[in-house]
Amino acid sequence: MKTPFLLLITVLFLFSFSDTHAQTEAWIAPENAKEIENIVPEKKRDASAKKGSKVFKARCVFCHGKAAKGDGLAGARLNPKPADLTSANVQSQTDGEIFWKITNGRGSMPQWKAIVSEEERWDLVNFIRSVNGE
Repeated sequence: MKTPFLLLITVLFLFSFSDTHAQTEAWIAPENAKEIENIVPEKKRDASAKKGSKVFKARCVFCHGKAAKGDGLAGARLNPKPADLTSANVQSQTDGEIFWKITNGRGSMPQWKAIVSEEERWDLVNFIRSVNGE
């Protein structure tokens, strides 16, 4: 139980040094991110989303909240707030754009490429596709 608490403290500490200027602008992935293809075959995306749910609970819930609405405990202190992953704004992005953002981060959103494997990042994309606003 100490690990999630320490991770939360670390995340909050890192956020206190984030670049708030860059966060005030809309976060748009580069145009070429739209061309990044989801590497998980469509017939395996449900299973991938289930794996992504586990990654989400371990890594993302602190900021994005249990229901992925951007209302996590750590996210409450951020400006701007973490994205509501169930929103039309997020859901209208291509898989490649979402993958690019998870991979590269911005401001208080960590760069997950050195922490989470490529497969796990695709699992997160597929999990994000599975959440809805209900």
